[in-house]
Amino acid sequence: MQSPRPAGDPNVISLKNKGNAMDYEKYENECKRIRKENKKLISDFGNWLAAKNLSSKIIKKHTSNVDFYVNEFLLYEDAVEAKDGTGEIGMYLGYWFIKKAMWANIAAIKENAASLKKFYQFMCERGQISEEEFSTFKESIKEGMPEWLATMARYDDPDIEDMEEVWKL
Repeated sequence: MQSPRPAGDPNVISLKNKGNAMDYEKYENECKRIRKENKKLISDFGNWLAAKNLSSKIIKKHTSNVDFYVNEFLLYEDAVEAKDGTGEIGMYLGYWFIKKAMWANIAAIKENAASLKKFYQFMCERGQISEEEFSTFKESIKEGMPEWLATMARYDDPDIEDMEEVWKL
């Protein structure tokens, strides 16, 4: 899935475009700033979930899933803020999560989708993303889920040895 960010977006610091130590330091500083914001955001999200009378176990699972998305995936190559991460869900659940999270399985993909839907609902209610962005996000999950689950099943299939078969290349 293509990123919705335009090429050369000045709000995104890309690791791919780093040519020197000063650029890398700028990227690292931006990630540090975003992680600090994310810590507060995830705490607020946990409080939002608690207000909905969810158990502490469920709150911990949702906040952990969101933490991995916003602090690992969204900062993996680019310094992307959580509010700008709605367009990345297909790449995350359909590829990156499957390859990078050793606990990835069909249930974990579904669980992460549920956690991220709740998180972006929270972000929408706070006015940090638009209703349209949230609606598009949910539709992306609905449309992408069957293929993400099929990809996960192929990835785990010991009879498939050629990774091109897994990723349908």
